[in-house]
Amino acid sequence: MTSTDPEAPVELTSTKRLEEEGEIAADYLEELLDIADLDGDIDIDVDHGRAAVEIVSEDPADGSLRRLAGADGEVLDALQELTRLAVQAKTGERSRLMLDVAGYRSARRAELVTVATEAIARVKESGAPVALAAMNPFERKVVHDAVAAAGLTSDSDGVEPERHVVIRPA
Repeated sequence: MTSTDPEAPVELTSTKRLEEEGEIAADYLEELLDIADLDGDIDIDVDHGRAAVEIVSEDPADGSLRRLAGADGEVLDALQELTRLAVQAKTGERSRLMLDVAGYRSARRAELVTVATEAIARVKESGAPVALAAMNPFERKVVHDAVAAAGLTSDSDGVEPERHVVIRPA
């Protein structure tokens, strides 16, 4: 059964397409690592309906890959966008691929859940909305998910680069 087969289950077709995105991204990133003379392994997965690619260090003590994340993830955001463009150039379709480098996004996700949990507690205690600091789209999504899981509502307000999450009582 191929992805062009009209009888193919949508989930199988979608997963195969996402795996293909991951492979294209991995090829692109391997070339980048070679050019930058950095060592790293590339893990490919499908997570929440997106291709997920992570560059991991072969040596946990080696922090050289952290440069690809940048101080506040700004290098990682740019690299993710370039990788998405490389995938789009090959497939002709826009990619929603998520990229992580040396566990930066995983660690940031944990930090954001803590921030969201504390803000949720303040909203529940006071009944008043709480606005958080400006965040990139990945960070806002993490907060929105935590807020929804807590049974409250949230919106993104403002314009980039000052776009931020406001958490409100349900």
